[in-house]
Amino acid sequence: MRHRTPLIALLGATALVLTSCAGGGAAGAGKDAALANGKTFTSAIATDPGNLDPFVTAMSIARSIDRFLYSRLIEVKDDGTVTSGLAEKWTADTTTATFTLRDKLTCEDGTPLTASDVAANIAHLTDPATGSPLVGLQVQPGTTAVGDDATRTVTVTSGRPDAFLLDNVGSIAIVCGSVLNDPKALAAGKGATGMFTMTEITPNSQYTLTRRKDFAWGPGTWDPTQKGLPDKVVFRVIPNETTAANLVLSGEVNAAEVAGPDRKRLQDAKLFHTQIIAPVGQLSFNQAAGRPTKDPAVRKALAQAVDLAQVRQVLAESTEPTGLVTVAPNPCRADTVKGNVPGFDAKAADAALDAAGWKRGSDGMRVKDGKPLALKMIFPTLLGDTGTAGVELLQSMWKKAGVNVTTTPVDGPALSETLFSSGDWDISGAAITVSLPSMLVPFYSGPTPPNGTNFASVDDPAYTAAVAAASAKPGTEGCSDWAAAEKALLTTTTVVPYADIARTIFANKATFTEGDGIDPTSIRMYQ
Repeated sequence: MRHRTPLIALLGATALVLTSCAGGGAAGAGKDAALANGKTFTSAIATDPGNLDPFVTAMSIARSIDRFLYSRLIEVKDDGTVTSGLAEKWTADTTTATFTLRDKLTCEDGTPLTASDVAANIAHLTDPATGSPLVGLQVQPGTTAVGDDATRTVTVTSGRPDAFLLDNVGSIAIVCGSVLNDPKALAAGKGATGMFTMTEITPNSQYTLTRRKDFAWGPGTWDPTQKGLPDKVVFRVIPNETTAANLVLSGEVNAAEVAGPDRKRLQDAKLFHTQIIAPVGQLSFNQAAGRPTKDPAVRKALAQAVDLAQVRQVLAESTEPTGLVTVAPNPCRADTVKGNVPGFDAKAADAALDAAGWKRGSDGMRVKDGKPLALKMIFPTLLGDTGTAGVELLQSMWKKAGVNVTTTPVDGPALSETLFSSGDWDISGAAITVSLPSMLVPFYSGPTPPNGTNFASVDDPAYTAAVAAASAKPGTEGCSDWAAAEKALLTTTTVVPYADIARTIFANKATFTEGDGIDPTSIRMYQ
């Protein structure tokens, strides 16, 4: 049985990804392979995850490790149906959700995990002092929770209507109450309520986790005595994809995500693999005061100046997007892109930039009031060589339009620092990946950093009006409004999606399912 959790947010290849599609045979894990107990599951990660605090990190690698440490109230399957996690029963509408916890839940130190602890988690997350990027994403500002330990019941009241309240609140990582006010412990992955505990950290090298023998609250009817569960998990920091691929083929590493040319060797070896569909090509424009891209005419011209079909060809095996929500459960699935993203039209781009006051100088580059049209673009290093080639192609096309764009590759921490702290950027090539349309809202509306996650300083009344209408309707009843909200972002060239890709995790002597990271309860080890 495959389980999914709503994706929290993927900024480029460095924040959060979801949905899986298992495929292929599995070297060492075929139909005749023997399940093995006592094994260590080793997974390659491309960068150090940094802070593991699930309330403050927005980085995908950190959150994928947290998946092994912290349980959730519910688990959401690919088809949108819900099964038990920490909670055995639940009810919800757009404003209130109630969860009844399973009996005999414990923390890593053996103390009981109570309804009061869960309520305290939600209070900690929504506390402005915590500064959580999940506020507005998974929980609405002003959300409150009350725990009744006698009945093991947690009642959550949303601060504003949430069309997907059950999925959002139910997928919060729950930590032990003893570490809620200990930032150092949370940063180190302590206070586990999940299947594993953090036992050793060597920064920029590896993270070692050990399975809890008392963990029995996997999704649904999951059996903790089944064969093939790993005793330990090791996340090894391996920045080079070729090295990671070699280690998977040798069996030294059990799993690694490989997106570049080394994929073919792994495919030829007929290894077990999972796939996620995620945006790999997406442009966002900084609309903060003083930035040239605050002008919608400039944004549209920048989009018209580039042939995105050519860029897609550079990004191997990529496809044209149909919307901003790319991964399951993706309840609405409307094509919001067609007809709403500016097409390639170099002449129109030239005319628009001229009309906006950006005139070509003697060198062909554009100037306005003595100031050159010089823009800063950042893009994630984890996009690899093909991603870099795609950005270089964009850069050359903008140069033909008279726009000087300086490109800078950034790792996960630097991406977060630039978008959510310094704000020193004009174009971002980091995609946002979500599984619910409501998860886009805090990135494209509301407070800007450091008080919020509206990193591009978007102020779009049409978007916020459509969001308000959609949020008041439960689930798919608001899909037409969610589509209108997406179209508002696209028609104002706030964001330009141009390429999706199937990203693959290959495995040797192990199988698993993948959601926002590998589901730890699904891992099976083989001889």
